[in-house]
Amino acid sequence: QVQLVESGGGLVQPGGSLRLSCAASGFTFRMYDMNWYRQAPGKERELVATVTVGSGSTNYADSVKDRFTISRDNAKKSVLLQMNSLKPEDTAVYYCNAVFNYLNYWGQGTQVTVSS
Repeated sequence: QVQLVESGGGLVQPGGSLRLSCAASGFTFRMYDMNWYRQAPGKERELVATVTVGSGSTNYADSVKDRFTISRDNAKKSVLLQMNSLKPEDTAVYYCNAVFNYLNYWGQGTQVTVSS
């Protein structure tokens, strides 16, 4: 059974930090590109960050570049998203996503709220 379980969301003040974790099971994690997406109320889901298989290269949305860092641990089958200098516009539900060819898995999401 494929599972992606996110954790680490919560309420944080502007300028603060959070670290999201995604624990994977039920598939060959090391073969999958891993992504974090987010969806704010009334908006479309958007790609935030990607870490690829192999070299583990990373890509970021312009809106989070230099503030967020994605990383993966193939031994632990997990992917992290370190979020620094958070802004109110980062408020959203954050989703973990795994992709390999036509296979595409999603977690249930974790809420991140940035507010004073």
